[in-house]
Amino acid sequence: MARNTQVSADHNAPPITDILARHVATHPSRGWSDAVEHEALRTWLNWVGCAIGAAGHDSVQAALAAMQAFDSAPQASLLGRSERVDMGAAALINGISSHTFDFDDTHLKTIIHPAGPVASALLALAEHRHFSGRQIIDALVLGIDVSCRIGNCMYPDHYDRGWHITGSTGSVGAAAACARLLGLDVQQTAMAMGIAASQPIGMREQFGTMTKPFHPGGSARAGLTSALLAQSGFTASAKALEAPRGFIQTVSTKHDWSEITDELGERFEISFNTYKPFACGIVVHPSIDACVQLRAKGIAPDQIERIDLKVHSLVLELTGKKTPADGLQAKFSVYHGCAAGLMVGRAGEDEYEDAFVTRADTVALRAKVHAVVDDRIDEASADVTAHLKDGSQVHVFVEHAIGSMQNPMSDAQLEGKFHSLADGVIGADRAQAAIAACWGVAQAPGVQALLQAACPR
Repeated sequence: MARNTQVSADHNAPPITDILARHVATHPSRGWSDAVEHEALRTWLNWVGCAIGAAGHDSVQAALAAMQAFDSAPQASLLGRSERVDMGAAALINGISSHTFDFDDTHLKTIIHPAGPVASALLALAEHRHFSGRQIIDALVLGIDVSCRIGNCMYPDHYDRGWHITGSTGSVGAAAACARLLGLDVQQTAMAMGIAASQPIGMREQFGTMTKPFHPGGSARAGLTSALLAQSGFTASAKALEAPRGFIQTVSTKHDWSEITDELGERFEISFNTYKPFACGIVVHPSIDACVQLRAKGIAPDQIERIDLKVHSLVLELTGKKTPADGLQAKFSVYHGCAAGLMVGRAGEDEYEDAFVTRADTVALRAKVHAVVDDRIDEASADVTAHLKDGSQVHVFVEHAIGSMQNPMSDAQLEGKFHSLADGVIGADRAQAAIAACWGVAQAPGVQALLQAACPR
């Protein structure tokens, strides 16, 4: 019996693979505004801090032990650690580390965490092949542009199907970035992205486990491998992204090609990157922000009878775990985020340690948070009412949480976040040196200054 396998297929799609390959291979170095350049440096700084901060986490230890079983050549460094591994392993492990705390950058339109796959691949390749900081930042901007434009094209259908869009688009973005760094021509760049298009990584079922941070790490390694394969003459379909049975049409029924082609080379998606003040899923941030504001108004946990929380349905879909058993699960609990904000006025990585999550007072306060769906509220907002034991009520509505495009973290706040993550791993002096190296990377001959500060030997 014949099967209809071409549901909603677009046989007249524009040549997306070629269009993006030309964009990546031929766009001028530093061919963007000062604002885009500055956002690239903020993205690099935030990514490095997140990777250093989680360098000792169990997920990183396990991944390193597994990679060392291959007895690979010591080609590249691991941020926050003294060990050296091969390029592919470094891309994998730094990608895992940068996303383990769920504290990394977010492209809010797609919920992609774009730096993890792209920057992790670039650092490993740049260290081993001795590329300059200028070349790295050029590749970072263009690789993230590829990831996020593809994400724009498919979101939300692709994400709603269960794909972790950071990993699935990240393989292609990392391949594009590495192709740029290697100086591949248009055809080779198209092959690199085509190879990566057969390696989409990540399912949302894995959220709350070590495999979630594996997604950006795995896609970083896949993208790096794809670019090296293309450099050596390995081939792929020239229509790997757009064909009816290509990547985009296979993993999504939505394919808005204009999201990829419009203003290409004029608008850069890294301009819309945001940075988390709280170490959890971005949709929890408005609720945490509201509870931090309640605490700032003088509301103490022992005064609270009940917290009523109204949020968009996506918030509970993604972060509706009422009784998280450990720190990883707590990152997907809006109930825990609210409790942390009320208890200590923040929700950094310390508030997602297992010991804090399972403390009796944390569990008791978390049980007082009652969340309901109200889709009149935007997914970037939260409505919180504290009912106090004396019968009074205090209400806070957050339209745009700190860290959003409308209320961004300042450079100083990003540096403070970096110190909060890195000081306990490499020390405050090394952390400050690493911060300086991140801000100055575009003028640096390479990544040696950063690695000297960030990778204690």
